Amino acid sequence: MPLERLQAARKKTVGTKQTLKAVEKDTAQVVYVAQDAEPHVVRRLLELCAEKGIPVVYVATMAELGRACGIEVGSASAAVLKD
Repeated sequence: MPLERLQAARKKTVGTKQTLKAVEKDTAQVVYVAQDAEPHVVRRLLELCAEKGIPVVYVATMAELGRACGIEVGSASAAVLKD
């Protein structure tokens, strides 16, 4: 399951705004994006990950990604941060 790394991470971001900031600051190691997220919400994040060579892991649903992050609502994106 690709979410095990996210669940076990000591440092992570939850949500597109926080994740985008982490990618901009080069602190994101890997980014997770829900496939059912609105394209306009994650477009800039995906573009920036491609520019910076940060791997993107796709998760089926926002609800699944939210549960992996330990929250009760869905999340469009999340990231594991560098130590």
